[in-house]
Amino acid sequence: MSVSWIFVVAILIAVVGLGFVVSQLLRLRAGLSRDVPEATFVDPAAFGLSRSGPTIVHFTAEWCGPCVALRRVVYEVCADLPAVAHVEIDMDADPEAARQLSVLSLPTTFVFDSEGRQHYRASGVATAAELRGAVEPLLA
Repeated sequence: MSVSWIFVVAILIAVVGLGFVVSQLLRLRAGLSRDVPEATFVDPAAFGLSRSGPTIVHFTAEWCGPCVALRRVVYEVCADLPAVAHVEIDMDADPEAARQLSVLSLPTTFVFDSEGRQHYRASGVATAAELRGAVEPLLA
């Protein structure tokens, strides 16, 4: 009887541990920024990027509730930092742009420099502090 009790406890601990790891991975994937490989470039003209400074690009859709909150954050950051441009792309109207940047969820936000190099990507509603932190080094 004691061997089966130890076995049951070990299985229970393994299941709880696995559940914790999976929940942490899902939490990290949803709504947090991720590092961007150095060689991620887009054609600035294709996405309407500024040629004189950084551009915040955010993908939205008319039916997306969180996109409204992100729009306010982007407008706030751009009002505080007038050298920062922004482009809003409706994923339903331009699915090709979403495909090119592998956008799978809304809202998704990018920061590009004037050469089209991607410096930041986040799914979910980014905070103003996160966007400022991604944009300000590109203004120097």
